[in-house]
Amino acid sequence: MDNTNVQKIQFEIEQINELVSSASPLFDLCKIRELDFVERCGTALILQSFYNGIEKIMLLITKNKDMELPNGIRWHKELFDNAFKATKNRTYIFREELYEKLNDYLQFRHFVRHAYGFKLKWEKMKNLLFDMNTLWEEIKEDIDIFIKNN
Repeated sequence: MDNTNVQKIQFEIEQINELVSSASPLFDLCKIRELDFVERCGTALILQSFYNGIEKIMLLITKNKDMELPNGIRWHKELFDNAFKATKNRTYIFREELYEKLNDYLQFRHFVRHAYGFKLKWEKMKNLLFDMNTLWEEIKEDIDIFIKNN
């Protein structure tokens, strides 16, 4: 990877780190009680931003290494799937064990973009929120390995 793209990826990592850190009070609140409507809407934005940041990293890598981006109505899913496959120009970005976990965030992102806030169900959101820190550490590990090997 060239230095400019590594810097752009590092910037996105810093942004996601800040997002996860800023969400800490929400994690604490969720341990005490179920979230109300406004808090669920805020949580949805955090979860959507989390996935969007990861998607930006996938875009940076794909554009730099594969020289073309998926297009069409399913481009988000194609980009996601390609991140778990090697191409002629690069290794896979993320290990297969993260596929299902990260796919849950992609599906939630899609749901949030097309749903009204009152449709947000805490039962469906809480695992995503509680798993976000661990998943983020695993993703950062994979990104580091990818940058070193490509």
